[in-house]
Amino acid sequence: MEITWYGLGCFRLTERGCPSLVFDPFDEEEAGLRLPRSGADVVLSSRLIDNPSNVRWPWLDGSAARTLAAPGEYEIGGVFITGVASPRVASDPGITLDNVVYTASYGGVVVCHLGELGRALTSAQVESIGHVDVLLVPVGMEAGLTMAMASETVSLIEPDTVIPMQYATPGLRLPRGTVEGFLKEMGVVSPTCISSLKVVAGEHREETRVLLLEPSVDR
Repeated sequence: MEITWYGLGCFRLTERGCPSLVFDPFDEEEAGLRLPRSGADVVLSSRLIDNPSNVRWPWLDGSAARTLAAPGEYEIGGVFITGVASPRVASDPGITLDNVVYTASYGGVVVCHLGELGRALTSAQVESIGHVDVLLVPVGMEAGLTMAMASETVSLIEPDTVIPMQYATPGLRLPRGTVEGFLKEMGVVSPTCISSLKVVAGEHREETRVLLLEPSVDR
């Protein structure tokens, strides 16, 4: 299974013989970044959408895609997806559960996308998420996780691999913090940066590693 990053919270997951997934596509004009033109079978939005079946994504160039934008359990073409409700804004005293944390299982490889998570997860939420191989964690949002909360979340989930997202990258117009604070919190001095990540089922590491993905430009 291959994971490609397009900036902010947008990732594309692909595996031969399985439907392709795109997490959290953004507004290209607002973000100043470009979304994948290679299409997607399923789009997952961490922001709740009232009628996801009516959503049409311009960057898909007219191709159809199923959109998921709510907590629940789904099975699509052999890919098992779970959405867990969680809070988006750290300072909200009402703790509104308006963010969806998704896990997607591709033939034994489990990827967890935390969306725009704003508070540390509860033990019940961690239990609902379950085992995770690759964790995609937001680290640069103003009202999102602090670096300490992001590190705590990693410790609670215990993934094999951590990939930070939602931080400042070249060409991004939206305000985001840098990734350095998270790397320091995680004790990473010389991070490994790669263009995409390929994960094979059954490969487990003794210690969690942190990888940086280069934002891809899909022409």
